[in-house]
This record gives sequence, structure tokens and C-alpha cells, in this order.
Amino acid sequence: MQNYALERELAHHCAPALLGLKPANLVSFSKLDFPELEALLEEYQRIWIRFGICLEIVCSCDRRNLVLVYQPGLLRRQLMQKQVQALLIKDGYPVSGMRQQLMHLKSRLAVQKDFPHEIGLFLGYPVADVLAFQTRRGEECKLCGYWKVYEDVEAAKQCFARFDACRAALTNALRAGNTLTQLLTFAQTA
Repeated sequence: MQNYALERELAHHCAPALLGLKPANLVSFSKLDFPELEALLEEYQRIWIRFGICLEIVCSCDRRNLVLVYQPGLLRRQLMQKQVQALLIKDGYPVSGMRQQLMHLKSRLAVQKDFPHEIGLFLGYPVADVLAFQTRRGEECKLCGYWKVYEDVEAAKQCFARFDACRAALTNALRAGNTLTQLLTFAQTA
């Protein structure tokens, strides 16, 4: 089982989460281009669970599906950080665990007109940058990359470079004829 178009999108947008550099990534899929997305994700999920990778539709709109690609262990650790928990509680999230917090995020995505900015906490963004983004409404950042950086620019640049290298490695390996399952198997045994 391989869907090259799906794997290309996942490698491009989710390489850091797939390879464990961050707890989660988001990717949006067109319903027109991927009409069978739910079935595809279920098939990949069945295979990739052995790598500790989950694929979950967190929002389904008229034309697109928003998918969270995450590693439960990494995400759980991220969400258990004291500063992260404090911000999530402030935004009305339960403290009862990752699954309930994901369900709350899904409900916020379904009903909120604007994108819930605390989603950056799920994606592993620095707490200081998430807070600054919320208070400054996305303006006046010092650097814009995988997220808007307000605090530690040098650390963010290094992180962005690692993410870029990770993305390039996966997309190049796909172009060379490998599947993501093969690459994840190799990464797990390396």
C-alpha cells in the first residue's frame, strides 16, 4: 500500500513529527484531491502505529481536511509541561490527559471562526512565542519560519534548519523511489 501523493504531502509538511524532532505537525488536504483521505489515513495508521505515529483528522471543512500527525509519547510530554498546561487551562482545556485535550482542540477548531492560536503548544512551539503571538496578534515578530518567533531567534534558526534538513531528506528519499514506511523502518532501526 502506497499513495505517493499523500506521502509526498506528509513528507513535505510533517517530516519533523514523522522523524521525532517535534511532537506534531499539521497538514491540510483538499477533499477534491484526496476524496478517500479517511480510509487512506486509517490504512497508514494501522501500519505506522508500530513507529509510534498517529494520523488524525482534527477538522473537516467544506473543501479541506486538516490532519494532525503526531507521536503520542512526544505530544503527551509536551502537553504535560507546567507552562503548557497553565496556558491550556486558561484557554478552557481539560487537564485529564492528551486524548481529552485533543478532543477539546477538535471542538474548538469546529466552532471557532479564527484558528485557535494555542494549537502552537500542540505543535511544540516555544511557550514564549505562542504567548507573544496571542498578545501581539501575530504582529511584530523577529523571525517568521515554521512559526512566528518573538524570543530566541538563534535557537529558532537552528531548529528551522534541522526541520528543513529533515524535510529535504524525506522528500529526496521519496523521489528516489522509497516509501515513507520504508524510511520510517530504516529510521527506527538506525
